[in-house]
Amino acid sequence: MAKKLSPPEVMRNLAIGYWVARLVHIAAKLKLADLLKKGPRTVEDLATAAGIQPQALYRILRALASVGVFAETKNQRFKLTPLAATLQTGIPASMHAWALMINDNWGWDAWKELLHGAKTGEIPFLKAHGVPLFEYFEKHTEDLQVFGESMTSISVTENPAIAAAYKFSGISTLVDVGGGHGSLLATILKTNPTLKGVLYDQPSVIARAEKDQHVTAKGIVERCRLESGNFFEAVPKGGDAYIMKYILHDWNDEACVKLLSNCRASMNEKGKVLVVDNVIAPGNNPSWGKLLDIQMLIIGGRERTKKEFAAMFAEAGLKLTRVVPTKGPLSIVEGVRA
Repeated sequence: MAKKLSPPEVMRNLAIGYWVARLVHIAAKLKLADLLKKGPRTVEDLATAAGIQPQALYRILRALASVGVFAETKNQRFKLTPLAATLQTGIPASMHAWALMINDNWGWDAWKELLHGAKTGEIPFLKAHGVPLFEYFEKHTEDLQVFGESMTSISVTENPAIAAAYKFSGISTLVDVGGGHGSLLATILKTNPTLKGVLYDQPSVIARAEKDQHVTAKGIVERCRLESGNFFEAVPKGGDAYIMKYILHDWNDEACVKLLSNCRASMNEKGKVLVVDNVIAPGNNPSWGKLLDIQMLIIGGRERTKKEFAAMFAEAGLKLTRVVPTKGPLSIVEGVRA
C-alpha cells in the first residue's frame, strides 16, 4: 500500500507541477511516443532519432516514467504506456497538439503576468504580448494552427458526449459559431442525418477547415455550409439553433452579450442558443472548470455559474431555459428569446 503523503509533501508535489508539464511538452515536441509506437527502444536509438543527447533523454524519460508517462524496461530501454500513447500523432484520442499548445512559450509568458494582472486588473496576456490572444494568433499562424489542432484533440471525448446529451431532432439548421475546424458540428451531423449545418469562424480558420477531414467527409460535406466573418459584427441568418462551444468563456460579459445579441437577431422566430461550456458548481470538489477559469483569466475571459449565464442571457434579450449536463465536464446552456 502506498504511503499517505503528509500535507507538506502534497504541497511540495503541487508546487512542482510545472516540472511534469514541461517534460510532457518536451516529449510531445520530440514526438517520442511516435518513435516508440512499434515497440521498446534503447535510449541511444531514441536519442539518435530525436536529435538529443542520450543521457539527457534518459533522465527526461526516467522522470516521465515515474508519473506513468512511458515505462523503463531492461538496459535503459523504454516503451509506451497508456498515458504515453495519447501523445502519438494521427490517432483518434491524440493529446499531442494539446500538450504542445498548453505548454508553449507564448502561454507561459502570459502566466508569468498573472500576479500583475490580479493586482492591477490588466489582462496578463496583454501585458505579456501587447495584443489580445486572437490578434496574436493572426500574426503567429503556426501557433494558431497548433491551437486549432489542440481544440480538436480535446474534443475527441467531449463532442460525442455533447451530441448524445442534447436532442437535435427538432432543429433543421444548426449554426456552429466559432466552430473551428468543424469537429463538433461534424459529430452532431453524423448522429442527426436530416440536420443541416453552417460552420462559421474567422477567414483564416475556415480556410483550414475547408481542407480538414471533419466537414469534408462524405455524408457531411453535402449538408454543411462554411461561412467566414467576425461574430461580433454578425452571424449567419436563419438558423434554428446557434451552438457555441468554448467561445463565451474566452470573453468578458460585455463581449458575450454582444455575441448573444447577434445570435438572437439572426435566429429564426423559435430559435435557440446553445452555449457549451463549463458551468461552475459550488463547493470544493476537484474541478477542471475552476482550473480552466484561471487560463481564461490570463486571456481576459472566464468560466461562469448558472446564475451568471442567466444574467448574461437576460441582458442579451434571452431567457435561460435549462442546463443539460453531458457525460464529460461540459454542459449545454440553452436559451430562447425572452
